Amino acid sequence: MSGQADFTLRGRNPDVLTCIANLSNDEVFTPPEFANRMLDTLTEAWASGNRGANLWADKTVKFLDPCTKSGVFLREITRRLVKGLAGEIPDLDERVNHILTKQVFGIAITHLTSLLARRSVYCSKHAKGEHSIAKSFTSDDGNIWFERLEHTWGEAKCRYCGAPRMIFDREAGLETHAYAFIHTDNIKTRLAELFGGDMQFDVIIGNPPYQMTGGGGGTNDSSIYHLFVEQAMQLEPRYLSMVIPSRWMAGGRSMDEFRKIMLGDRHLSALVDYPNSAQVFPGVDLKSGVCYFLWDREHEGDCAVTLIRDQDVVGPTKRKLDEHDVFIRDERAAVILKKVLKKEEPSFEDLLTGDTPFGLATNFKAFKPGEPGEGEVKVYASSNTGRRSGAMKRSLIAKNTHLIDAWKVLAPQAGPGNSGGHILPDMVLGRPSIGEPNSVCTQTWIVVGPLKSKKQAEIVARYLQTSFIRFLVSLRKISQHAMKGVYHWVPQQNWSQDWTDEELYKKYGITNDEIAFINSMIRPMGEGDE
Repeated sequence: MSGQADFTLRGRNPDVLTCIANLSNDEVFTPPEFANRMLDTLTEAWASGNRGANLWADKTVKFLDPCTKSGVFLREITRRLVKGLAGEIPDLDERVNHILTKQVFGIAITHLTSLLARRSVYCSKHAKGEHSIAKSFTSDDGNIWFERLEHTWGEAKCRYCGAPRMIFDREAGLETHAYAFIHTDNIKTRLAELFGGDMQFDVIIGNPPYQMTGGGGGTNDSSIYHLFVEQAMQLEPRYLSMVIPSRWMAGGRSMDEFRKIMLGDRHLSALVDYPNSAQVFPGVDLKSGVCYFLWDREHEGDCAVTLIRDQDVVGPTKRKLDEHDVFIRDERAAVILKKVLKKEEPSFEDLLTGDTPFGLATNFKAFKPGEPGEGEVKVYASSNTGRRSGAMKRSLIAKNTHLIDAWKVLAPQAGPGNSGGHILPDMVLGRPSIGEPNSVCTQTWIVVGPLKSKKQAEIVARYLQTSFIRFLVSLRKISQHAMKGVYHWVPQQNWSQDWTDEELYKKYGITNDEIAFINSMIRPMGEGDE
């Protein structure tokens, strides 16, 4: 065994892959320490499901990273196998060669990451090069495959990943980001083409690309990580583990079906959730946080859920993931919600309009300054300096016209700075305001109404400012935006009286410990908060 191989497999400090993981980049690289945390979870599951067997002492197990970036998963798997197979294959050179040619496989996401991954795993960007620690490859790729692929275009988008043609129909030499693993109708056939033969992988593990630029059809990005998860499940491995954004648990564009599949999948044996993504990826701010899961083909039952927020660790707790249509990340919050739902009261969601309540976009400016005159309506809009108002022709409003002449509450669609719950205590919602009769608003708000009087509107506005109600909203609000659906678990009340936190805690039987938990999650709304 060469000294170079021994050097690589022993590891050094600082680890170059740790340095790469700390760089700010479009691709989120996995730190070695976190990759090993996922592999530890896999190790325990393998032993539990195989009568105490050591995964790393089995020379027949095949591993696949279908979205290889730095090669950290493949490198750390190799490191563990080199140690675990020492008794089975005593010769180090023979052992390393067997592992790299028979057990460890990857599909790189770009040309650059393919070179980086080969360098990490083979000690050479060419698998058959003179410095490679694998000695029997016949191609430079080895078992870490990459070729530039083209998207399969529909009229405007790729039919596999939704990439917009105007952005990614590119000239030769530029990355297309047409990822091989998800750009196929038959993944088993695709893997046979890439690696030869009928490839059945025991373990699939990785950190997939999270989004596609402009994939929403315009300037918005769209999620693609779920496509990697769904494709991997099609391969029916013994175990599947991936680290992905936590947004799927309660939100995300086009995530409804994926969320339903994941929450209803009784093969999910472990779920580890980090609301603060910086705990996993230093310098990366994903408002929803990140999580990793373990899917076990032989598991059939509840999922062991662990929530890790800085030094606070909740779980693992066995939970039924599909108890609700979205996932409540903290078991303590789930207990409080049960007390509210037990009352079976109408949902506050029923009082709210949808997006763009009066058909006026956020950037709508076609109104004049001043108060409305004859045949005009007051318009509330937002600007960089706060709320502003003006007037426009009433006849131009065609949406939710029944609300124009009613008292109403304007609830901000975008939450304040710390929205998403990754920094606590959180505000969750911006301060609501009152809309008088003969007024409308732009898309900056959604509208609560119609309400019977100014007094009732004031009571509703104060209700939305209580910590308890903002806590209930936070259970469904996993991003900055507070659309109608996040109020689904907020109950309607008798609007003839004011509702304070104390009265709400008494009504729903919230204990002192539960109040302390809510206060740790939700910041009181002061007079200066917007």
